Amino acid sequence: MSKLVTIYGGSGFVGRYIARRLAKDGWRIRIAVRRPNEALFTRPYGAVGQVEPVFCNIRDDASVREVMQGADAVVNCVGILNAKGKNGFDAIQAEGAGRIARIAKENNVRTFVHLSALGADENAASAYARSKAEGEKQILSAFADAMILRPSVLFGTEDGFFNKFASMSRFTPILPVTGGQTKFQPVWVDDVAQAAVMGVEGKAHGIYELGGPDVADFRTLMQRMLEIVSRKRIIFNMPFGLAALMGGLFDGLQKVTGGLFTNTLLTRDQVKNLRHDNIVSDGAKTFADLGINPTAMETIMQEYLWRFRPRGQYEDIQASAKNLHRS
Repeated sequence: MSKLVTIYGGSGFVGRYIARRLAKDGWRIRIAVRRPNEALFTRPYGAVGQVEPVFCNIRDDASVREVMQGADAVVNCVGILNAKGKNGFDAIQAEGAGRIARIAKENNVRTFVHLSALGADENAASAYARSKAEGEKQILSAFADAMILRPSVLFGTEDGFFNKFASMSRFTPILPVTGGQTKFQPVWVDDVAQAAVMGVEGKAHGIYELGGPDVADFRTLMQRMLEIVSRKRIIFNMPFGLAALMGGLFDGLQKVTGGLFTNTLLTRDQVKNLRHDNIVSDGAKTFADLGINPTAMETIMQEYLWRFRPRGQYEDIQASAKNLHRS
């Protein structure tokens, strides 16, 4: 019988890529999520019955344990960028991660992979970064040979980074960024998935910091994105003080509306994170230690950002026609 893996948050950005790779390798997969009906798109990743979305609340021991029954491996991809109600940073990224690891050890799960983030630091000003560090600590105390992945900002077809700013560029002549000089090392989501699969299959363990081959500051990344979508926009480097004020207003609006408005724009906690570079640290284990050659941004970004061009897929055709006319 094929092996079984439970992927918590398996319908999310990274989780779906891990699920797709594991399905191709013959694993049976449980996609543990809060809304299984919204994860039905993962079923075609494998044969009939191979990939199954199931309900799980990672804040509850019984719920976590139920979807882990019989699993040979566990992957935790659950993470949030904005704390909301009971789903706060500590509840999800610290306590939730620790709960999954503890129960995995109790169930004699063979391998455990956890998706953390670059910048995880128990002394950070950001609650997000502190909760990520606490989650790692709880995981390793329960599952000492776990694999923990710390990627920089992720890019790919469904990303919430380049897609967000490319969409904004369609409606405004000014593109505001916070921390224009902050450096990032964007990493392709499928490269991270490949690393995770190695952990699931027992080929690697420990903590890995994952960044792509390109290091650039926030402003430069936006310039590259604008070139790909064929738009000229003014990039405004918003001062941290102003950004913190705006983030506080958006956070307050989310609170007073009881969650009817969800702050997906900018939070005060994100402003704190943006004060620090998000690149692989010296001496860390990286893709090189896994034998993976990370993919450059431009090739992949061309494949999914074209839809934000003024004429979409026909932009290149028109440009070629103009060059032909000039010649």
